[in-house]
Amino acid sequence: MSIKRMAAIAALTAIALTIFMLEAQIPVVLAVPGIKLGLANIVTLAAFFLLSRRDAGIILALRVVLGSIFSGSPMIFLYSAAGGLSGFASVCITASFLTEKQIWAAGIISAIAHNAAQIIVAVLIMDSPALIWYLPWLVIAAVITGAFTGFSAQFAVKRLKDMGIR
Repeated sequence: MSIKRMAAIAALTAIALTIFMLEAQIPVVLAVPGIKLGLANIVTLAAFFLLSRRDAGIILALRVVLGSIFSGSPMIFLYSAAGGLSGFASVCITASFLTEKQIWAAGIISAIAHNAAQIIVAVLIMDSPALIWYLPWLVIAAVITGAFTGFSAQFAVKRLKDMGIR
């Protein structure tokens, strides 16, 4: 691995981790638990389309592990890992069908997969199938937040490429 690539992964991981930790400080004001903007996903999506699938996966894995350590909660690791892995897998599957002008769609697909995986983890951990009833609300939220993160990543990729950063 080149020093330039390693530095890019480290910098993007630091940005994603900082966003993740700051967003964790925002109180949830909705009646449905688990709804967040998912702003750190902007970095992962941008890295996926700007750098490589592998680099984006490394950034995501480092953010999940370090975010869990810094937050001091092993439960965050379970939810973040499940959500992150499913969201990342969904982008890997759909990326071959999407152009850089459709990164917003990858954001939505990723957010829906992320929320579905987290609900499955919650059902398994809490042994409460009734939590599935939150899924429709989480899908609605995922469409909105995923579109926002997707459009943000799309804008970042375009700007960075215009500046000659690849």
